[in-house]
Amino acid sequence: MATTVFLGIILFSVWLALRAGRTVRDKSSHDYFVASRQFGGLLVFFLTAGEIYSIGTMIGFPGGIYAKGPTYGIWFLGYILLAYPLIYFIGPHIWRAGKKYNAVTLPDLFKGHFQSRFLELVVTITAVLFLIPWGQLQFTGLIVALHGLGWKFAPVVLVIISAALAFLYIVISGVRSTAAIAVLKDIIMVLAIVVTGVAVSWHFDVKEVFDAASKQVSNTMNTTQMQFSISTIFFQAMGFLCIPMLTQFLFTAKSDQTIRRAQIPMPLYMFMYPFLVLASYYAISANLKLASPNDAFIIAAVHLLPGWLIGVVAAGAALSGLLVLAGLCLSIGPLVSRNLMPHTPEAKQKKVARIVVVIYLLASMVLTLVTPNLMLTLINTAYYGFTQFFPAIIAVLFLKNINPVALGVGILVGQGAAIYADTAGIHFGGINIGLVCLCLNVLIAGAGTVLFKPRHASMPIYQHVID
Repeated sequence: MATTVFLGIILFSVWLALRAGRTVRDKSSHDYFVASRQFGGLLVFFLTAGEIYSIGTMIGFPGGIYAKGPTYGIWFLGYILLAYPLIYFIGPHIWRAGKKYNAVTLPDLFKGHFQSRFLELVVTITAVLFLIPWGQLQFTGLIVALHGLGWKFAPVVLVIISAALAFLYIVISGVRSTAAIAVLKDIIMVLAIVVTGVAVSWHFDVKEVFDAASKQVSNTMNTTQMQFSISTIFFQAMGFLCIPMLTQFLFTAKSDQTIRRAQIPMPLYMFMYPFLVLASYYAISANLKLASPNDAFIIAAVHLLPGWLIGVVAAGAALSGLLVLAGLCLSIGPLVSRNLMPHTPEAKQKKVARIVVVIYLLASMVLTLVTPNLMLTLINTAYYGFTQFFPAIIAVLFLKNINPVALGVGILVGQGAAIYADTAGIHFGGINIGLVCLCLNVLIAGAGTVLFKPRHASMPIYQHVID
């Protein structure tokens, strides 16, 4: 029964994608990647929510609590809450910059504003590299979700199925089919999370579950853990604004105010997290035998729910991963076809992008199978790269005459230092490694601008709005 319900929901999502594709009249690459900037507040809301509340929410968050205790999840909640006002206030300026420079990708902003091929290449190449662990994150969660159905297939078969579905979604009509699926995904995901949390409270006394779990994991934070949580909240909230996929989704909006309207109801999703905590605590208190901490939520659902509801839960998790995976494909395609290969004719950009997507999916699949990781570890790794774009974005929006070469060097140094410190086990008294390296990034960009004046004067987007 679980498999039947699961397949029914997945087939319905494919039908939605096909239906969205049939309504498209504009077949240009611009429409394929950013919907010709025509989306209203509702679709922008679901697209951005799809990135915020992905399979990392359903699988990664409970897994992190199971592995590290509830205090480890504080930064996960905190950075999302802080990201809301950042997107609300800065997102419209990013949209205006995108419209001004006819941007499809994040590097398009830097190319248009600074006229710097060096900065464009730095952002393009490093964005592609750090999108790979983000894809690995989705595949890791998808394997967990499909195993929850009782499927005994090898992981390689499951990632091939997942990659094929994600590719099918984007081939149909690009971001328009992704937007249609995003609506279904949110409905199923919220239902799955709430039902699983309610099942815990229905079958067991919540206080007893919490008491039993508290004997196995710590509910207190020492100074180092507190410093890590606070610094990570600030670091990743800034980084969320820099994820190439999110920027591209912002470009789909039909106006700057559309973005603000889409952000206003977003905090309502936070009501899901108590249900996720309940499922995690149940997995801890019941001493469920897990192959990996990532299995905590799905195994809790399998133990508590009837077969057909397990199908709904698995479908919610799978759609969460597939939607983000499709968004990643839509992001990485134009990064290569527009920015890495800028002379690609408009008519061929979609074709080149699809070839790039296949290569990207294969790379992410191989890493998923060869180097399995806790999902929260993959999230941290990706943010080490993305957040280093933040000073460059601020320079485009609010600062005058910043040297683009200095910005590019700062990005490279910040990213390289973060990855080196992480792999070498270097710590900074509990402060997030990425935040320390971001400060180094800013220092290099500032010093480079002071020492080497830019060739071209650049007026920030904010000044254009005032004028």
